Amino acid sequence: MLFKDQLNRIIELTETPQRIISLVPSQTELLFDLELNETVVGITKFCVHPQEWHQAKTRVGGTKNVNIEKVISLKPDLIIANKEENLKANIEALEMIAPVWISDINNLETALDMIVAIGEITNTIEKAKSIVNTINIAFDPLHTFENPKTCIYLIWQNPYMTVGADTFINDMFKYCGLENVFADKTRYPEISLAVMQAANPNLVLLSSEPYPFKQKHIDELQQHFPNAKIMLVDGEMFSWYGSRLIKAAKYFKERIAVL
Repeated sequence: MLFKDQLNRIIELTETPQRIISLVPSQTELLFDLELNETVVGITKFCVHPQEWHQAKTRVGGTKNVNIEKVISLKPDLIIANKEENLKANIEALEMIAPVWISDINNLETALDMIVAIGEITNTIEKAKSIVNTINIAFDPLHTFENPKTCIYLIWQNPYMTVGADTFINDMFKYCGLENVFADKTRYPEISLAVMQAANPNLVLLSSEPYPFKQKHIDELQQHFPNAKIMLVDGEMFSWYGSRLIKAAKYFKERIAVL
């Protein structure tokens, strides 16, 4: 059986995978929701959902420092990875062990395409389509805002880092009535405090991941942004592109009410 991943690479499988390793937290959670408990044999240390898998499944390192020897010991017949979250060098090494299916996700559409593709490759297509349908229904009311609020979304401190237009997080903004003031930038640029102040945003959103912003960071920044509302937000809701999107839509709806 031949399957095309989101980098247009073709992988060949002789049968439906029975020993899967997932190197992407949001896709690990998707595999759980596709009821593949017996099939998934390895995950990363960052695959914290579901908690029962985080505790019970073999961990093969982090998303960017995969333990190749441990992967070999698990004898996978499929490895699921992501272009952004996993390193090219690791992927090339893993391809010598088993077929590697790679996602490449920058918006809701490609996220839904990924869910369907994973359903096809794991023979859980009906469950996958059901998840996609539920996500579509949940996101449908969250489309059009006449007066979006300008925002800065911070993912790191020292240096400050934000998100550009070509990121999945940026695509989520339009479902929250937000406009990224740094939409002229790409990926995850470093940004100075002075540049952020000059942008004069309505909102400054501090993500819970990868940097664990806390209330003290709101207090520190508020003096620099006296006219902006500064909030802590759940980074998983903005950046996890698997079945967590069902919860994300509800989260966005609740956030809009207080933005």
